[in-house]
Amino acid sequence: MTAWTWSVVSFALLATMTGLYLSWRQQNSVLRNRGAVPPRFAEKIPLSAHQKAADYTRAKIQLGNIGRIWGLLLLLAWTLGGGLALLSDITASFGLSEVWSGVAFLILFALIGSLLDLPLELYGTFAIEARFGFNKMTAALFVSDMVKQLALMLVIGTPLAWVILALMEGAGDLWWFYGWLFLTLFMLFMIWAYPTFIAPLFNKFTALPDGEMKQRIEALLDRCGFKSNGLFVMDGSRRSSHGNAYFTGLGNAKRIVFFDTLINQLEPLETEAVLAHELGHFHHGHVKKRLIVMVMMNLLGFALLGWLSQQAWFYVGLGVKQPSNHAALVLFMLVLPVFTFAITPLMSYFSRKNEFEADAYAVANSSGQALADALVKMYEDNASTLTPDALHSAWYDSHPPAPVRIDHIELLLRQSRQAA
Repeated sequence: MTAWTWSVVSFALLATMTGLYLSWRQQNSVLRNRGAVPPRFAEKIPLSAHQKAADYTRAKIQLGNIGRIWGLLLLLAWTLGGGLALLSDITASFGLSEVWSGVAFLILFALIGSLLDLPLELYGTFAIEARFGFNKMTAALFVSDMVKQLALMLVIGTPLAWVILALMEGAGDLWWFYGWLFLTLFMLFMIWAYPTFIAPLFNKFTALPDGEMKQRIEALLDRCGFKSNGLFVMDGSRRSSHGNAYFTGLGNAKRIVFFDTLINQLEPLETEAVLAHELGHFHHGHVKKRLIVMVMMNLLGFALLGWLSQQAWFYVGLGVKQPSNHAALVLFMLVLPVFTFAITPLMSYFSRKNEFEADAYAVANSSGQALADALVKMYEDNASTLTPDALHSAWYDSHPPAPVRIDHIELLLRQSRQAA
C-alpha cells in the first residue's frame, strides 16, 4: 500500500473506532440512569417516558453502530475492493462521450449507494420507529417517497453533474473556481425553490388557522420585525409522530412551517416561544453565517479537489487505475468525511453556542418559562434522552443537552427578574 492508502485506511479506522467508543459511552450513560428520572424533571416527565427515551436512544445507537461499520466496509469495497474501477469500466462500455459517461457513472454510484443503505433505512423506519410508536409511514408511502426522490435526483442531479464534469473537462486549470461559483448559485436557487416547488411534492402545507396561536405568532413577528411569505402547517403526522418547526427559503420566499404534531403537543404560548427561538437565529445572523461558512468550505473543497484530481497517487492509492474526472469527484466525496470527522466537535460547539443565543432571544422577546415547558414536552414526546454522556454530547450534539439548556434558560429568567 502507498502512504496515501495507509492514511485513508488509518483515518477511516480511527474515525470508526472513535464513533463506536463515543456510542458506547452514550449507551452506558443512558442505561446507567434509566432507573430514575433526573430530579429536576421528575415532576414533569413520568418514569415510563424516561425509560422509553433510554430504550429508544439505545436502539438508535445500536443501529448507528451498524451503520458506521457498514460505511467503513463500503468505503473499502468502493476503493481498495475495486468497486469504482468496475463501475467505471461498465459506464465506459456504454460508448458515451467523456462527460456523459461521467454523468452515468455518478448516477449509478448514487443509485447503488441508495440501494446499499436501504436495509438500514427500512429497519430504522419500520422496526425502531414503529416499535416506539413514532412511525406513521406506510409501505406505499415509503415507496412513493423513494420514486419521487429518484425522479428529483435524475431531474436535478443530471444537469448538475453534467455542468461540473463539463467544467472539469473544458474550463482549464481554474475549473474548480467556476465549478464552485456554479454550485453556489445552484445552492442558493435550490434554497429559494425548495419551499415552493419541492417540499409540496412530499407534504401538504396549509395556512395556519385563525385563532389564539396565529394571533400570538403574528404579534411576535411584528415585535421582532420579521417578514415571511406565510405561516404554514405541514402534515408531518403522515410519516411520524415527532414534532418540529422550521424556517425555509430565502428573501421573499421565506416560510414558517409547523408540524401538525407540534401544534397538537404545545400550547399557543409555548409555540410562540419555540418560534421566538427560531427568530433568534435570524436576529443573530446564524442562518447567513452558516451559509457563508458552507460556501467558503465548498470553495476550499473545490480548490483541494482541483489539486488532487491532477495527482496520480490520489487515484492509484484508492484502487482506481485509470484517472478520470468522475472518479476524482466520487473519491473526494468518499474520503472527505474520513478527514473532516475530527472537526465535528468544533462544528458542534459553534452550533450549541448559536442555540444558547437563540434561547436568550426567545426569553427576551417571549416567555422563557413557556420555552422551558415546551422543550420538556418535546423531549418527552420525541423520546429524547435527559441523561446523555458529556463527551458524546460535546462531540456530536448540535443542541445543548436538556439539563444544560434548561439551566441556561432558568438563569436568564432569574437575571431578567433581578434586572426588573
